[in-house]
Amino acid sequence: MNTSVRLRPSTTLLRTHSLIGLEKGPRLLVLGAVHGNEVCGSQAIERILGEFERGELNLLRGQLSFVPITNPLAYHLKQRNGDRNLNRNLRPAAEPVDFEDRIGNVLCPLLEAHDVLLDLHSFQAGAEPFAMLGPRNNSGALESFTHAADEEALVTRLGVRRIVEGWLDTYARGVQRRLAYPDASLRAQMLSTDPSYGVGTTEYMRAHGGYAATLECGQHDDPQAPETAYRAIRNTLALLGLIDAPVPAPQQAPEVLRLIDVIDRMHPDDSFVRPWKSFDPVRAGEVVGTRHDGTQVCAPADGFIVFPNIKAAPGNEWFYFAQHSDRKL
Repeated sequence: MNTSVRLRPSTTLLRTHSLIGLEKGPRLLVLGAVHGNEVCGSQAIERILGEFERGELNLLRGQLSFVPITNPLAYHLKQRNGDRNLNRNLRPAAEPVDFEDRIGNVLCPLLEAHDVLLDLHSFQAGAEPFAMLGPRNNSGALESFTHAADEEALVTRLGVRRIVEGWLDTYARGVQRRLAYPDASLRAQMLSTDPSYGVGTTEYMRAHGGYAATLECGQHDDPQAPETAYRAIRNTLALLGLIDAPVPAPQQAPEVLRLIDVIDRMHPDDSFVRPWKSFDPVRAGEVVGTRHDGTQVCAPADGFIVFPNIKAAPGNEWFYFAQHSDRKL
């Protein structure tokens, strides 16, 4: 497939494709371009749809739904967001105020109508693809969950070695820190201080009885990213028994990391000491960045830099810090 071709989406509708088997089975939803500059999932979905249309693949049971371009405005603009980040504060809006609210009013019922979600993304800086995993089974107030075993089986068959957990509770920890900012002008610029602002597609899916995985397929312009996305879709279809294909073996000895903390950018002149990429290792006390007043921001322990964002607005996520997890997959 020519990965240089971009589809031409309408910004007045959400294009979906559904195949419904005559036998009961799992209901899988696959999303591409939740962020408009992350197009590898869109390309992989179009490739899979072509295989179904040509009869090279056949749905045996259940339901399979695709949304190739989940945020058409952001996709049209060739940027991450339209009016805002669709993958934050995802919930139905009684009185929508922006484009992403209107998308959410269509997307949320679609998520609720399925059992499993595969959300395909790419990243700004880094090299190796990785998957995001949800919480362990728990009955807590933040993100109660009962499908950890199913989700673990899914992420270990997506074809990637590295798996990261701990998103929502780390985000909530950052919210508590933001609430204590003394600078009112800074608070006005920061992300919502409601922990639910950390809810995106996978968190919404888990909150409504399903399970989900986010796959970061590679750097935005990596020509292998669409292939990684395609392989993950095929593996998921086989795992769920939706197509006639052997169930892929789980990844042997995956590297499992846990997000521990999030550090915000506080001023436009806060800067990194070097161009960090996700999963660059750091030693305890190593300088990661410098505040505008010269204060050094250091790694709290041995670990890894994750999601560094040189363009972060003051009061928002500058980078995450991760360490090896004790979770066994």
